[in-house]
Amino acid sequence: MAEYRKARKQIDVSVGESVRIVRELQELSQNQLAELIGIPQSTISAIERDRVNLGVERAKVLARALKVHAAVLVFPAWDIEKESAA
Repeated sequence: MAEYRKARKQIDVSVGESVRIVRELQELSQNQLAELIGIPQSTISAIERDRVNLGVERAKVLARALKVHAAVLVFPAWDIEKESAA
């Protein structure tokens, strides 16, 4: 059997990009997500474009609406293996 190489991270994902990716995986439009959490669609757009900071409380609200843990949104580039080896 051939020897396998460990997968490497190919791209960096920003906080805003992680929000957009998860939202799209949930098949929600920006308008639908904005309506779910009670904020303007323009704020969702600004978050996804990294023009405004997500913030802890807003991350919790978004995470609940998107059915993910807030850490998925706030720490998209966190490497558990790297951090646990430190």
